[in-house]
This record gives sequence, structure tokens and C-alpha cells, in this order.
Amino acid sequence: MGCALKQNISEDAAARAAAIRDKNDAFRKSFSGGRVLLTPGVTNLSDEQRRAVIVAVQTFDDFSPDNDPYNEHDFGAVTLEDTVFFWKIDYYDLDLQFGSSDPVDDDVTCRVLTVMRADEY
Repeated sequence: MGCALKQNISEDAAARAAAIRDKNDAFRKSFSGGRVLLTPGVTNLSDEQRRAVIVAVQTFDDFSPDNDPYNEHDFGAVTLEDTVFFWKIDYYDLDLQFGSSDPVDDDVTCRVLTVMRADEY
């Protein structure tokens, strides 16, 4: 494979990751443009605690190669009052039956953000 072809593939992958990242960030920050699932460990919190978890997820920006190896901003962990919560964005088809064929294309993708206590994982 020639250097120019490798560079084009790398640039295409970076552009694709950037497009997914932008969509994930917009969805996570607004909870608009997809579905949000809160597990029982989150829904059973007090209203104040649940709001704090949601705000922590929406404002999360501690991405690194360790927790975001593909640079798509699709996972994070937040700690509140010594409790760790995970959030994860998955990409489904519009019927929520299978994985999306193209997470960049909103016409074939439904983003689902799940927020859970780490001990529910």
C-alpha cells in the first residue's frame, strides 16, 4: 500500500471519528437526537442526586486515549459522592433491532445513551 493511500485512509478515518464525535457530544450535552436510558441504579436515586449525575454526564470532558481510544466520545465515567457512574453511547438502526450500518448517518442511526452505576455493569 502506497504512502498516499495510507494517508488517505488515515484522513478518512479521522474525519469519520470527528463526525461521530461531534454527533455524540451534541447528543450527550442536550439529550436531544436519540434516546436516553437510565438504569434502576440511577432512577432510584433522589431527584437531586439523579440531576447531579445527569449534569455530570452532560458536562463530562475528561476524554483521553485510555477512555476514548477511537476518539468518538462514546464512553465516560463520573464519580459523585464516592459512587462511580458509567455512561455509554451505542448506535442502533432506527428500529432499535440491530447496530447501525453507519453511525455518521442520522437517517439510519438512533443513538442510545445509557447511564448506570458502575456496579450495575
